[in-house]
Amino acid sequence: MIINKATALQALRPKAQWVLRDDELEWHDTEQSEPTEAEITAKIAELEAAEPMRLLRAERNQRLANTDWWASSDLTMTDEQKAYRQALRDITETYTSLDDVVWPEAPE
Repeated sequence: MIINKATALQALRPKAQWVLRDDELEWHDTEQSEPTEAEITAKIAELEAAEPMRLLRAERNQRLANTDWWASSDLTMTDEQKAYRQALRDITETYTSLDDVVWPEAPE
C-alpha cells in the first residue's frame, strides 16, 4: 500500500469530504474536523510502522485460504495439515515482516 497524505486522511477521518491538490488540503466536510498537519504526519508514521506486519498478515491469510479446502465437511485433516495451519496462524507471534519470516513447510 502506498502510504501518503491521502492514505493518512482516509485513516484519520473516514468518509470525510476533502480534496488534495498539489499536497494542499481543501477541507469540505462539515461533519468532521480537519486534522492538523501534526495529526497527519503522526498517522503516516503509524501506518508506515504497521505496514510490514500488515503485509505479513496478508500473505499468511492467503496461505491459510489456500488450505481452507482441507477443512471441508467431507474431509478429515491430517495432524500435519492441522499443525501447518496452526503454525501459519501463530506466525505473527514470532515474525514482524516478510523480510525475516521463515514459512512452515506445507504437508504433501
